Amino acid sequence: MTGASTGIGAASARELAHRGFHVLAGVRRVRDVGTLRDPGIEPVILDITQPGHIAELAARVGSRAGKLRALVNNAAISVNAPVEALPLEEWRRLFEVNLFGHVAVTQALLPTLLRHSGRVINISSVGGKIAMPTFGPYAGTKFALEAVSDALRRELAPQGVQVVVVEPGGIRTEMADRGIATTSRLAERMPPQQRDRYGALVQAVMSLTAAGTTGGRSAEDAARVIAKAVTAGKPRTRYTVGRDAALLTRLSRILPDRMLDRIAAAVLRPHYPKTTAA
Repeated sequence: MTGASTGIGAASARELAHRGFHVLAGVRRVRDVGTLRDPGIEPVILDITQPGHIAELAARVGSRAGKLRALVNNAAISVNAPVEALPLEEWRRLFEVNLFGHVAVTQALLPTLLRHSGRVINISSVGGKIAMPTFGPYAGTKFALEAVSDALRRELAPQGVQVVVVEPGGIRTEMADRGIATTSRLAERMPPQQRDRYGALVQAVMSLTAAGTTGGRSAEDAARVIAKAVTAGKPRTRYTVGRDAALLTRLSRILPDRMLDRIAAAVLRPHYPKTTAA
């Protein structure tokens, strides 16, 4: 499992270990190793943007006795900003972690997964189906992950490897809090013209995100869904986590774009600064 330091990843590692799995839990920082040393969990230092780390993980997996039941691609970072305002280097960093890193890990472990008829669990987001204003960068990575997952599922089904996508909605995690802090820092760096165009919108989105996070599901709720995706005899191709994710993914399939635009504007309107008209 990648991205197991905190939040959904840490909760999922514990849930799977509780169910009898030996979990190789990827963490980026040495200080996170101690917090995950529970029975059945083996923390490994893993930055999925570092080829050397991925090669070491593949060697570790190949050296273990027993089957590789599943790869859970969970690592992610959250960055929200208007498309115009986010520097290209930040776009590239986001895609390196949220998409290309997952592809690299999947490529490295696929030979073992094929031998053991394992499965790939990609942790996407409701943002992989619908993109709110300022969510273009993050949602872009998740839309791409959804597309890659669809292609991979159809490629590997004849080989006996199943690919499952999990789409959480609002979840109470540290990543959500870090995302809000990052958005705030990026907003402060915008030049005056961009601040005039997007300042109130960014504040509204941060307020909406904070509200959704506070009222969201727990990481443990998400972990139980991920464990189901790993263990189900005939898993669905997609699982949602939370009512908001279930509703929004359904609406994205049936409503026209202009209607979704109006819904997004209506959802944001109460969160704009009181002195600013939406």
